[in-house]
Amino acid sequence: MTMTGKERALLRADANKLRATVHVGAAGLGRALVASVDDALRTHELVKVQLTKQVDVPARVAARQLAEATGAEVIQVIGKTTTLYRHNPDLKRKAGALSPWK
Repeated sequence: MTMTGKERALLRADANKLRATVHVGAAGLGRALVASVDDALRTHELVKVQLTKQVDVPARVAARQLAEATGAEVIQVIGKTTTLYRHNPDLKRKAGALSPWK
């Protein structure tokens, strides 16, 4: 399912308040990193990923690769930081509760 512009804008607004959950270092976009991003998406749904200076892949390319590997959507890429979102229908939500990333 493709997100609407309004849904993406709301997620971008929420992402401004988030700290990077996953940091990509010299090891690059290996299986361990993909597993880490996948785990963060499973528990938080909205995840900010920070690429360090050692990463030789452009941020937009890294964002697309991570999104494809984890089944997520790229919400935004700013500098060396990307935000990914993947809805998890298995997360238990209480009526009126905050989103899992808040």
